Amino acid sequence: MPNRTVLISGAGIAGPTLAWWLRRDGITPTLVEAAPAPRTGGYIMDFWGVGYDVAERMDLVPTLRRVGYHLEEVRIVDARGHRVAGFRTNAFDAATGGRYLSILRGDLAAAIFERIARRGGELVAARDSEAVETIFDDSITRLEQDDDGVDVTFEHAPPRRFDLVVGADGLHSNTRRLAFRAGTGAEHHEKFLGYYTAAFSTSHYPHRDEGVYVSYAVPGRQVARYALRDDRAAFFLILAAEQPLAIDHRDAAQQRRILHDSFAGIGWEMDEILRAMDSADDLYFDSVAQARLPHWSRGRVVLIGDAAYCPSLIAGQGSAFAMAGAYVLAHELAVAGRDHRVAFEAYERRFKPFIDAKQQAAEKFGGWFAPRTPLKLALRNLATRAMAVPLLGEWMIGRSLADRFELPNA
Repeated sequence: MPNRTVLISGAGIAGPTLAWWLRRDGITPTLVEAAPAPRTGGYIMDFWGVGYDVAERMDLVPTLRRVGYHLEEVRIVDARGHRVAGFRTNAFDAATGGRYLSILRGDLAAAIFERIARRGGELVAARDSEAVETIFDDSITRLEQDDDGVDVTFEHAPPRRFDLVVGADGLHSNTRRLAFRAGTGAEHHEKFLGYYTAAFSTSHYPHRDEGVYVSYAVPGRQVARYALRDDRAAFFLILAAEQPLAIDHRDAAQQRRILHDSFAGIGWEMDEILRAMDSADDLYFDSVAQARLPHWSRGRVVLIGDAAYCPSLIAGQGSAFAMAGAYVLAHELAVAGRDHRVAFEAYERRFKPFIDAKQQAAEKFGGWFAPRTPLKLALRNLATRAMAVPLLGEWMIGRSLADRFELPNA
């Protein structure tokens, strides 16, 4: 059978999800990941819809409910910490039939990776006869395609040949840069949406509101916190920016300076939060952007997840869409008899119209999280108060949670 070996670049969420489904269908996946180990931490996110559907089919939901969180309230406060807006989250459960939870991105990634991985020689993936080969602390440096396969050069590992290559390596995808270069850099496929976001976690933060997502904003800036288990807390910051900033993504000190300059002295607990950030070892800082491509494949290379169609972090559901896209791609490879040309075309035809609509809607979300003017901030708070009104709130939330995409049968 053709296309029996697949190299997947990226061991976050999309990559391991795809590896699980490929393995189930008798295809041999290999993962390569630039980080030296599975990434941990990250922001807390809501999880429902098509991602939840895929998790159910992977029998992951019991694990996700155990490690996830049940959000009870979204609370917006003023500079003195007094509640000024917000709503209870009962409507989320009602709108999804209880198929809804909040979870740290790192915990979701770990739950998926444990299904396919071997750690320290011990087989963790109980359902699989073999674990998926994973190459950590390495990355692809060259891709050369021909009619029968792809020759891959790595930064450290010896060169190898695969039938197909999948880029699941995030918004700033190295695979996309190599395979879709066509005279332009990867940035040609990234659309900046006018915001930056940061996330981190810390221990022993003195203010805790269990089960409550507490948020504070001034025009163009927002900060939120959520209490985690084991006396930890997660923080999420959004900063409006008219133009992209000159940022070195490897320079955490520079990122901390930008956040201090932007958020210091704005009120509430902000100065305490900045001090907590200075001691955090899992700071995430990046632009809010979308990956926009006319097509998601080129020859024997195809993209999934944020590498292909990042909706933007503040839009939510990036991880859910990553899982759904991985599932659809694996399905199309299976039903196409592993003919990658037929499968890639079918994957894009089935999933891209849904994603295109989601990306267009997501461009408006930044103004919800970090309104740029006092008037827009007041209107945002008024809207959240409306969400607390019975029936009206359920209608508003149900409308926002509607996915309108049905996964093909496994």
